[in-house]
Amino acid sequence: MDTIVDIVRAIGEPTRLRILVLLARGELAAGEMSTVLNQSQPRVSRHLKLLAEAGLLERRPEGAWVFFRLKTDGSAGRIIRAILGEVDKDDSVLLRDLERLAQVQVQREEVARAYFEAAADEWHALRRLHQPEALVEARLVEAVAGQKFGLHIDLGSGTGRMIELFAPQARRAEGVDSSRKMLALARARLDDTGSGQASVRQADILGLPYADDCADLVTIHQVLHYLPEPQAAIKEAARILKPGGTLLIADFAPHAFEELRQAHAHRRLGFADHEVSTWCEQFGLVVDTVEHIAPEAGQSGLAVTLWKAALHNPASTVSANEPLVSRITS
Repeated sequence: MDTIVDIVRAIGEPTRLRILVLLARGELAAGEMSTVLNQSQPRVSRHLKLLAEAGLLERRPEGAWVFFRLKTDGSAGRIIRAILGEVDKDDSVLLRDLERLAQVQVQREEVARAYFEAAADEWHALRRLHQPEALVEARLVEAVAGQKFGLHIDLGSGTGRMIELFAPQARRAEGVDSSRKMLALARARLDDTGSGQASVRQADILGLPYADDCADLVTIHQVLHYLPEPQAAIKEAARILKPGGTLLIADFAPHAFEELRQAHAHRRLGFADHEVSTWCEQFGLVVDTVEHIAPEAGQSGLAVTLWKAALHNPASTVSANEPLVSRITS
């Protein structure tokens, strides 16, 4: 009873209820919520602290930023769902909040897109500076050695390296990216390698232009750390995978290089093993292996983690039309 009283007391304030409504749309940093709520960051941080102490939020410090997301399990998750289900979606205050949230999201996308456009010409050199690239590629290929794929889809394809890497194993391949300049570089690369069955297209990896159950292999290589909602990309990957299909993810292990956020538009400073594994399981994927790759002795770079997952239970995946936060807002 005391736990329920504490939870209800924490929610029972207008700004804190607004915060829950915003976080039902996805993870946000404290500074972003301050902008959306049009309140000072110390004041918003106080509200966030109270919600976190009541067990309603997960708090994740990361460098100079702190990210928050809603709890979705236990009594806290059930109470949040019940209360948000009663919120008037036409409330004028909430509508203004959501309009400002949309503006924040657009600004995020513009920053990332501008960075990718500016960095496209130096992309390969940039990648080599920040990861043990040869080791990562070798492990990715080993993870599916001997397998053949009808359709390989690469999310956030950049210059098309993943398409090129798996070309010997895929009958057909397609990469998606939001940057026209990156797509131009990828097309040039694929032309040079003679990959006649490979192509790239401009698309949003969080809203893919593919039918359910169409891909045999999906790769997400060094993309998740740029995304405000990385689990949404995994959701889409699970949706388009065929039963028995394979998902390969490569991204940084947790690190403290804050300059990557400032200079290179990294949204996240790496991912813990369990974080990505939990997202995979949430969308019906079974994680087969998790592997850590560190730079070789004498070489610089950040450690990288590989996740290999398979769609063994397609009935539990999220449909294309179901919102990512449907468990909270329904």
